[in-house]
Amino acid sequence: MQTIEQKNIETVTAFIEAFWNESDMECTDLFLSDDYQELTYESKEGLKQFAGKILGAFPDKRYTVEEMIAQGEKVLVRMTVKGTHTGTFFGASPTGNSIDVTLYRQYRVVDGKIAEHRGWIDMVTMWRQLQAS
Repeated sequence: MQTIEQKNIETVTAFIEAFWNESDMECTDLFLSDDYQELTYESKEGLKQFAGKILGAFPDKRYTVEEMIAQGEKVLVRMTVKGTHTGTFFGASPTGNSIDVTLYRQYRVVDGKIAEHRGWIDMVTMWRQLQAS
């Protein structure tokens, strides 16, 4: 029998794969609760808009989970994103440079759906990698 933590890890893992790696923006209806709270990008639409900017700037982007820890409803994830800067990113013209950046995400999962999310990304490292020649 699976623990709640194992189920929550499976939900978050499936969401990361579908939304961030497969760029399935419509999967939010499947994975996010009706009362979902987006604490980083302000709303579900804000989350989708940010993901679209990442996809446009780094179409080959790939998120890799490095570590995932669950306790009750909370799931903490440390992952990396790698990709090639071939599109405009927040006003920065494509450089062709590669990124390899660490990010952290915190999810709260209730009844098999993600009810809350907040994320942190190492933008200092990302900008440094984009500006490297």
